Amino acid sequence: MKRFLILLILPILACGGLTESVSPTVAPLATPTVVPAPQTREASQPVPDTAAAPATQPPIANASSFPNANDYEWKLIASGLRRPVDIQPANDGSGRLFIIEKSGDIRIYENGQLLDAPFLDITDRVNAGGNEMGLLGLTFHPDYKQNGFFYVNYTGDGGDTRISRFQASGNSADSASEKVLLVIKQPYPNHNGGALAFGPDGYLYAGLGDGGLAGDPHKNGQNTNTLLGKILRLDVNNGDPYAIPSDNPFGNEVWTYGLRNPWRISFDRATGDLYIGDVGQGEWEEVDYLPAGAESGANFGWSIMEGNHNYDGEPQSGMYLPVAEYSHAEGGCSITGGYVYRGTIPEWNGVYLYGDYCSGKVWALILSDGQWQSQVMFETGVLITSFGQDESGEIYLASDTGNVYKLTVK
Repeated sequence: MKRFLILLILPILACGGLTESVSPTVAPLATPTVVPAPQTREASQPVPDTAAAPATQPPIANASSFPNANDYEWKLIASGLRRPVDIQPANDGSGRLFIIEKSGDIRIYENGQLLDAPFLDITDRVNAGGNEMGLLGLTFHPDYKQNGFFYVNYTGDGGDTRISRFQASGNSADSASEKVLLVIKQPYPNHNGGALAFGPDGYLYAGLGDGGLAGDPHKNGQNTNTLLGKILRLDVNNGDPYAIPSDNPFGNEVWTYGLRNPWRISFDRATGDLYIGDVGQGEWEEVDYLPAGAESGANFGWSIMEGNHNYDGEPQSGMYLPVAEYSHAEGGCSITGGYVYRGTIPEWNGVYLYGDYCSGKVWALILSDGQWQSQVMFETGVLITSFGQDESGEIYLASDTGNVYKLTVK
């Protein structure tokens, strides 16, 4: 993320007063920010029909109103972690959560307990020396229960990005089973992105930042011949170590472009829509959105645009401009992308939750009557490094001070 330098100062401020749950200052239910649909013909299409969604998912594609935040809290479920930056389920029916520690460990939360033994320890090969470097992303193969495959994104020798596959059995992964899929040269130690996710099409998606420094000096965001500033799409079930899907738009790994530092991407499990939290330059943080079935090759604008605002150019036809944004004048500094809630609390069904690292605010984003509306719901007072979603669709957040919380009814 953009401003990990702040971590040297702020963690002490974030941990005071936390016991069994975050008792956040619940933001007043003010008039929500309303943003028109993105300026592309694809984004103006109707919300996808979810009649074919799995039977375990709620039938509602999008929320129509905001829940009353006063009725909910972020309950502490785990503590003592070392800078957790990702939370993922294996989707194997076990109910386990896997939590990344930035230094190179993956820990297991199972049956209400954080297990002592790490699931994976690759601290010997992870370069976590920079504030935005380390073990950054994790996802499990859709057939993990059968093949034991999972994928990680980390910075290794020289700070270069590595996307690798490992294999596991039970609560232990084999650190010697690493198969490196990609090594991507990073010109600077920041803007590494790091998110991984399998899409509804079975392909592996990876979020990469623009390579760092500031202002995208190499203009990687708009250059479709480089993998930086992109979301990549890989077929890991074919080829060695992967194949490029035939409908990737540029004949390489690139699926979408124009991103600065996508810190967390997620697919809505009920609709297949893609949500991206893209960290801004100096003024604006943004949520980008790609509906299921949209044409490939979407351009999210960086560095021509920062949010909905000109940065070093003029808007171009066909750009996917953000569906939500907030300014640093509101106290934030770095967006943490989240998930669409698909759990057991009906009031939250279809609500996309995202946060800000510095301010600890958590927003709700909904698409209601063709308009995107975003509203601050919680002021947690913690440094939000990541959100997570379990097999049941419940949502969690991690703080840089080592805690993990779950959204629950008070």
